[in-house]
Amino acid sequence: TQDQLKILEDKLKSSELSTVSYAALSVLLYRTVENLCSNLSSCLGGLHVRGEGRTPPPKCPDCRQYLDDSDLKFFQGDPDDALDEPEMLTDERLSIFDANEDGFESYEDLPQHKITNFSVYDKRGHLCPFDSGLIEKNVELYFSCAVKPIYDDNPCMDGGVPAKKLGPINAWWITGFDGGEKALIGFTTAFADYILMDPSEEYSPIFALMQEKIYMSKIVVEFLQKNQDATYEDLLNKIETTVPPAGLNFNRFTEDTLLRHAQFVVEQMESYDEAGDSDEQPIIITPCMRDLIKLAGVTLGKRRAARRQAIRHPTKIEKDSKGPTKATTTKLVYQIFDTFFSDQIDQNNKNGGGVKRHRCGVCEVCQAPDCGKCSACKDMIKFGGSGRSKQACQKRRCPNLAVKEAEDDENMDEEEVLPLKETKKMSQAKKKKQTKNKISWVGEPIKTDGRKEYYMKVRVENEVVEVGDCVSVSPADPSHPLYLARITALWEDGEKMFHAHWFCRGTDTVLGESSDPLELFLVDECEDMQLSFVHGKVNILYKAPTENWFMEGGMEDDIKVIEDDGESFFYQLLYDGECARFESPPKVTPSEDRKYKNREREAQELPNVYEPLEDEESDSKVFYGLATLKGEQHRVGDSVYLPPEAFNFALKVASPVKRSHRKDDVDEDLYPEYYRKSSDYIKGSNLDAPKPFRIGRIKEIFCNKRSDGKPDRMDTKLRLYKFYRPENTHKGPKGAYHSDINQLYWSDEEVTVNMAEVLGRCQVEYAEDLVESVQDYSSRGPDRFYFLEAYNARTKSFEDPPNHARSAVHKGKGKGKGKGKGKAASQESQDQEPQEQTVPKLRTLDVFSGCGGLSEGFHQAGVSETHWAIEMWDPAAQAFRLNNPGTTVFTEDCNVLLKLVMSGEKTNSLGQKLPQKGDVEMLCGGPPCQGFSGMNRFNSRTYSTFKNSLVVSYLSYCDYYRPKFFLLENVRNFVSFKRSMVLKLTLRCLVCMGYQCTFGVLQAGQYGVAQTRRRAIILAAAPGEKLPRFPEPLHVFAPRACSLSVVVDEKRYVSNVTRGNGGIYRTITVRDTMSDLPEIRNGAAYLEISYNGEPQSWFQRHIRGSQYQPILRDHICKDMSALVAARMRHIPLAPGSDWRDLPNIEVRLRDGTTTKKLRYTHSDKKNGRSGTGALRGVCSCAEGKPCDPADRQFNTLIPWCLPHTGNRHNHWAGLYGRLEWDGFFSTTVTNPEPMGKQGRVLHPEQHRVVSVRECARSQGFPDTYRFFGNILDKHRQVGNAVPPPLSKAIGLEVKKCVRENATEPVKQEKMDVCN
Repeated sequence: TQDQLKILEDKLKSSELSTVSYAALSVLLYRTVENLCSNLSSCLGGLHVRGEGRTPPPKCPDCRQYLDDSDLKFFQGDPDDALDEPEMLTDERLSIFDANEDGFESYEDLPQHKITNFSVYDKRGHLCPFDSGLIEKNVELYFSCAVKPIYDDNPCMDGGVPAKKLGPINAWWITGFDGGEKALIGFTTAFADYILMDPSEEYSPIFALMQEKIYMSKIVVEFLQKNQDATYEDLLNKIETTVPPAGLNFNRFTEDTLLRHAQFVVEQMESYDEAGDSDEQPIIITPCMRDLIKLAGVTLGKRRAARRQAIRHPTKIEKDSKGPTKATTTKLVYQIFDTFFSDQIDQNNKNGGGVKRHRCGVCEVCQAPDCGKCSACKDMIKFGGSGRSKQACQKRRCPNLAVKEAEDDENMDEEEVLPLKETKKMSQAKKKKQTKNKISWVGEPIKTDGRKEYYMKVRVENEVVEVGDCVSVSPADPSHPLYLARITALWEDGEKMFHAHWFCRGTDTVLGESSDPLELFLVDECEDMQLSFVHGKVNILYKAPTENWFMEGGMEDDIKVIEDDGESFFYQLLYDGECARFESPPKVTPSEDRKYKNREREAQELPNVYEPLEDEESDSKVFYGLATLKGEQHRVGDSVYLPPEAFNFALKVASPVKRSHRKDDVDEDLYPEYYRKSSDYIKGSNLDAPKPFRIGRIKEIFCNKRSDGKPDRMDTKLRLYKFYRPENTHKGPKGAYHSDINQLYWSDEEVTVNMAEVLGRCQVEYAEDLVESVQDYSSRGPDRFYFLEAYNARTKSFEDPPNHARSAVHKGKGKGKGKGKGKAASQESQDQEPQEQTVPKLRTLDVFSGCGGLSEGFHQAGVSETHWAIEMWDPAAQAFRLNNPGTTVFTEDCNVLLKLVMSGEKTNSLGQKLPQKGDVEMLCGGPPCQGFSGMNRFNSRTYSTFKNSLVVSYLSYCDYYRPKFFLLENVRNFVSFKRSMVLKLTLRCLVCMGYQCTFGVLQAGQYGVAQTRRRAIILAAAPGEKLPRFPEPLHVFAPRACSLSVVVDEKRYVSNVTRGNGGIYRTITVRDTMSDLPEIRNGAAYLEISYNGEPQSWFQRHIRGSQYQPILRDHICKDMSALVAARMRHIPLAPGSDWRDLPNIEVRLRDGTTTKKLRYTHSDKKNGRSGTGALRGVCSCAEGKPCDPADRQFNTLIPWCLPHTGNRHNHWAGLYGRLEWDGFFSTTVTNPEPMGKQGRVLHPEQHRVVSVRECARSQGFPDTYRFFGNILDKHRQVGNAVPPPLSKAIGLEVKKCVRENATEPVKQEKMDVCN
């Protein structure tokens, strides 16, 4: 320590003192103190007393740069002949006039010159950027250069006037792009304007960043004005594939570049939005910009007023005047949308423009005064206007509020729980009032039953009402519309009574306010009521589908069904309020028997027993051969599903311990962000996944005898043999990983359970007795299991199954080796399915087909043949062709094609045959919802976006072609967009066309992929067809990801699935999905390689396909930049690892450069200091102050932006995250980026992002499936697809309906008007 102080003293005394700058002295003192602390630390036995991180490092008070930063450069001084600014401006070399002209005084504005070889510095001589807010804070910045006349375009110094210390700079500005690719940048001083040409060599790196960010903002604005629905990952892709123009001092753009310049880019975007129309959706609220704002911690509305002077001419970018392409619509679809929106906009105008928008009140825009010049201000009373529009000043549109509204509109929490209205049965909720006194029977009783006398007619006041008539009933609340019902019986039982079968209005269904006020829906609810409640008679017409219904699509007829006379209504569908299913009504039985149907149904739900086995009766039990539950028969020898808690096994397998992944002994100085990992929850972990159903074979069905000797039939019991799954044996999960998913082990362990616990039936066969191969047997549908061995838990051994384990019917039939088909080999038993009836495949049109995920699943289900596909994006269309060579693929706008067909064309411009009316039997597709996020109010822009949306076009396809089945797939939030208005209008259109329809949300992970992907599905079936049900889950999955109910108008709807989050199979993991794929490196680009090994899991055997395929395609991954590659290399392999595990060190990158350590420069109000006393804030905002641009850091292993905004965004959990072998993928994205929306994209063990083939497997695409284009094209095709296993499960449900309809045609009754 004394030595170091001596050196300092010598330096101060030396003759160099005059040249030792303030900065060097500060650095010297700082380092000396740091060394002192370090020495003191070692003296105290290693106690943490560090200078670094405990106090902020010193900054220059002017330019705010760190004084100990190796990148801090000093201005090297001016040449001897350099002139001061006033002297330089009078130099004749800069005059654009002849000497005899007196031109100088005629300048109205400041003179303009060009400068080259310039350097900008503060008064201490530090070279510094001029665009970091210093000028706006009145910091004096100066520049030295060679000044040239305005007409001289040559950037060399020849002919230039050397000038020194020009300034200080009052403002800097951009004049747009000069016809080439470079923006022109200028300074203004008190004396002149200067346009910048080339910087000096020493200033070149600083100026390159300025050019980079200006060019970057140009790319972003131009990209987003054409692609408003682009994601953050799409923008990164655009940036990383854009080659910078020649002449700029940088060679590639990276994510770091974008984040470094995010504040400037967003400010440019705000300028662009300000210039737009008030009804245009601002680009600032697009999904991509919102993600950038959050990630980079951009301050909105900042310096907007100051910027007007600073950037006098915002970057000129041609505004794209092309609006949305006009949707081609049928008249029916157009009328529904048009009527609804006209009403909504009128309503809003009456209410003074709808909901009053509040301001954030914080940003400078909110605090600015009204401009008084824009159209909104001119309408204000204070500026002499009418005050009608009630719009905010256009210059004061709060950006924070716009972004927040868009966020709120799009965010759906995984575990959303809302306070809900009671979903009572409608009949219980009907509070009625008695209105009539004069009631008399007409005619004699037609039937007497005990005390009841039944009649056909009754006179209520002056109206005669008979059985089958429809009546209105007065509600207790006069503001509520009349209740409506059909009378199915009339009787006297002390009081004059009738049996009411209720209708409900459209407003009581999920359609809400979008419904037709004259349309009613039959509901499965009825009640006995006194006739005194009847208000009067009404006419309710049954609108039956016409015989020519399939050919009536797209007609110009008016959609009005009946006149609105206040007493006339119509209905066409039955409504199930719990699942929101609209179905064709059953054949109407106008009798009082209706009320007993519910009782019958309830009785079916309870267990019942038949066929008593008298020879087996004991003193305490009665045995039976057959039991029924929920309409399903169960016999002795059948196998059944039970909940996991129904029984346990003799062998206790150690369940995975919920170990905390947090380490206690972390070096906080080396891993400064590790403290953020406070939660033990790991995204993508299966630790909470439930166990699949237990399976048992029925040995006995019995009831215990009551004290009177009779069986207690209300308490039916089953005695079962337990089946072990591979994971229930001592082999544990490893055993399951290598076994077939439907493989079981027999055991002689028995258990008694209540019949009421049974969840369903399944088939379990001894594989040796099968007359077909196990593969063929298993492929004929779910609920099929097999066993080859028995398991003995006591000895932990596998044995041959005992004789009684083999099914009596199949014993000795075959060897299960696939030698015979066996369908006619012997008498079928009752539990053996009859030969599967072949159903004709539906001719299908796949719109917005992408690479074909939806069609692939339907093909696997055997339900459809895709004859036509429409896909506008060429690489995806090419991929569809590769996999479906027989399909006609149209690579054009769906609106253009529909217009052609509707105008009678038979082919398109390329000569491809267009499908005609009657050709399409199934229509499927996922229309993109462009511009829907962020649309909160009904105005002309909302209307325009809606009516020109592809959803409207797609519904018009449905109306025109009238297919037998229709499927719309979309993101989960489709059902929530705009207070569910998109969903309601979609269902309203389908109902108006006459379709039966329903909607639901499905989780792809429950159908056999290792990925969470919730998707909204709308299903519709034509009149005469059966409406498919949603498929029951097959696999158990993480409960957090299985929140699948939908809330519309405060009512929660569930799909028809009865198993909830249960499943017949275990969950599929990342290990199941991709552990067999060979190791590759970051940037691997070989399109075809060898597998180098056999498949390890059932999923891998299944996904490789039966045909021998030694070639593995598309196991390629993105080549990440040197900095990103270094970060990936430093992410540990432990489950749950992400950016918070990165060490704060300097690392040499593969491009030869070295990263910097991240500096912690501020105290953090929220997180305090580390255990060693180190600071935790990286920006002044951590202390509650506004962000300071000078705090930004780049080229660090720990990305500066993540600790900067982590406190507001759940610590950015998962960014740079590794997948977990035993977990699942986040939703597969179109472009895997470690800092993208789904940041968990790193391989569990290799230092790279996931490959195209790994993503394809996470979606359930077979390995034989081909993709087309470059690597990013392929990632996008995979990420946008519907997982084929999900569409296969839906396809099998459609197939069931087609098969059922073929065997029992549905008869619809045409009803007359009830007079």
